[in-house]
Amino acid sequence: MEFDTLDRRSGLTIFDPVENVRFELYTEDPPTMEPAGTTGFYFPIDAAVGFEATSIEIPNHLSVVVRTQDGSIVTDATTFDGLELPFNDYLLEVQSTPMKLYIAVESSLVLDHGETSAMIRFDGRRRARVGARSFHERPAGTITVTDDVEDAMAALSLLGSALKTTTCERSFPTLRGHPPLIERGESFDVPDGIERPDTGVELVLPPERSYVYPAASLAYYLGAELVVGDAPRLRVGEFERSLSGPGGYEATVNRILRQVFFLDCLTRTEGYYKVELHERERVEPLVDLDFADLYDRPLPEQLPEYISVPFETLEPHILDWHLTTDVVPTAETLPALPHFASELSLLRTPQHPDTYTSRPKPKMLDDFTRTAVAAGDFTRSADDAWDWGDDELFQIESADTIEHAWVGNGYPIGANKVSIESLRQKDDYTAPDESALTVHVVCNDVSMDEENVVSRFYGLRDFVAFDVSIHEETTTDELATLFRSDADFIHYIGHVDDDGFHCSDGSLDADTLSEVNVDAFLLNACRSYRQGETLVQKGSKGGVVTLAEVVNSSATKIGRSLARLLNCGFSLRAALSVAKEELVVGVEYVTVGDGGVTLCQSESGAPIMQQVTPDGDDKFIFEQYAFPASSYGLGSMGSPILDETSTRYLASGLLADYQLSAQELDDVLELELCPVKIGRELYWSDEISAADL
Repeated sequence: MEFDTLDRRSGLTIFDPVENVRFELYTEDPPTMEPAGTTGFYFPIDAAVGFEATSIEIPNHLSVVVRTQDGSIVTDATTFDGLELPFNDYLLEVQSTPMKLYIAVESSLVLDHGETSAMIRFDGRRRARVGARSFHERPAGTITVTDDVEDAMAALSLLGSALKTTTCERSFPTLRGHPPLIERGESFDVPDGIERPDTGVELVLPPERSYVYPAASLAYYLGAELVVGDAPRLRVGEFERSLSGPGGYEATVNRILRQVFFLDCLTRTEGYYKVELHERERVEPLVDLDFADLYDRPLPEQLPEYISVPFETLEPHILDWHLTTDVVPTAETLPALPHFASELSLLRTPQHPDTYTSRPKPKMLDDFTRTAVAAGDFTRSADDAWDWGDDELFQIESADTIEHAWVGNGYPIGANKVSIESLRQKDDYTAPDESALTVHVVCNDVSMDEENVVSRFYGLRDFVAFDVSIHEETTTDELATLFRSDADFIHYIGHVDDDGFHCSDGSLDADTLSEVNVDAFLLNACRSYRQGETLVQKGSKGGVVTLAEVVNSSATKIGRSLARLLNCGFSLRAALSVAKEELVVGVEYVTVGDGGVTLCQSESGAPIMQQVTPDGDDKFIFEQYAFPASSYGLGSMGSPILDETSTRYLASGLLADYQLSAQELDDVLELELCPVKIGRELYWSDEISAADL
């Protein structure tokens, strides 16, 4: 964790070089900072600085939990205009920041909201200490397994060793560590220090990968042991529940995960963070649960109570799940499971992947496409234009979640193809040398330079420093140098064919590169998936590619949208899911590698998308949707931008909806740069107003 003073105004920046995220606090004078001890913050922190100030300004109206140094909550200050607090030794926890951030100060306090920020005023010049803790967690070690399925069961039984608590607070993402990794070897081996927590929970399963793999996320979250048995069931003490419910085994396992996690989020409001939670307010009248009593019970006593509630009662209120992952049940794909368990992904195993194989119907294309032919020479039939190459392209079963991943051979239509190599590169991630994000925009066809405006969409934000460079008509050597450079992102615009990327002096095949150091990429060219997959194999974490020929106008549109969504903190997977909804040909775009990669953090918590629907007579329905991201995982809380109460919401899916007047809508759109959906069309809050609707 690094601290530095700001150049453009008085204040300090807090930079996490591992997660490559930053946050700013403002002061009335340039602070003279000195290192401070990490004790005296009640919560654990990585580093701290001290300085004198009369006030601290927090941008973006972020809420603050005010505690005394014994941990007692004084106020959960979501709204605090003119709130005065008497002299005490306070600890202020700033919410929705890209790292855990605390301010310690002995003073009386006045808390105010300004037009664009929150102000903490002291009773004079006081010494304040700012402490921060990174959200980043590395796996504690690697478990080695043979190809025996019972080894896989033993390894997955140890995923819960990463949990920092077995109480309901593990529903907070910062209290769930990354599970240990799994690799294949000659014998079963577990490093010292990796031990399953004593939860008493067992998942009794037949020793078949199609039963074992879908249970990985549930086993991790419950700290459960996988035990060999005939009929799949959850067992804790004398309590048993069949895992062969409505919809079959996989659907039942995923329902139990969602239900237990959701009720943990409600129960935890009785503990460390006594907040008013919207979802609890909606659910509590519907269920016969005593949350205060449940909070004090151990996990083996909570589970039977949780599972006794009919899922149908909870389903309308359960937070929207973000990710479904299909894992082909082979020994080769086992190492992927700890990564997706860490994300609490819903897991499925396609029994017969070949049954999903299909070829899209030919479709007439009446626009110039990004095929590898010169402009003006485009004469391809419909069948040729939809030549998908070979049987490696296939359709898979759809998912109800907004994000969808696939682990296995082939290229799935509409899902993130994740390779074991990209997940390993995620584990090997090291801190960048510079704090600025380096973005290269490459346009290798002048007829497509309309999309080159994407360069201005990177670096629009105060909290993220971008170093954007434009490269046109590059040679093969120049493009190879860019891929080998330590850049954060490459946005490629041009042509790709079987020979590689078209350059001014020929083609560059990614397979000829000795290494690729660019973290992520967008290859906005026809049928770029093979080159993109090779970039991942050579070292990149992930990117967005195309599976077929793409219409040039649509490619330009989706390229611009992806640039802005990534700039707003969306992951590759989430950005693509939002951007392609407005395109008829959106199915041609998929992510390869680690689709959870983010280019930067959102301005105020989890990335937000707004939906606006005209409601007659100058009225509008305004909805806010939150998307979990690396720094704001499942279980994070947020406050809708218009909520004037202290109520919190689980930050995944729809947060809240309002009916607004035209003036109220315009006022909201000016608060923060974010995507806005109107019907199927994607707009931006800085380019529309109520008058446009």
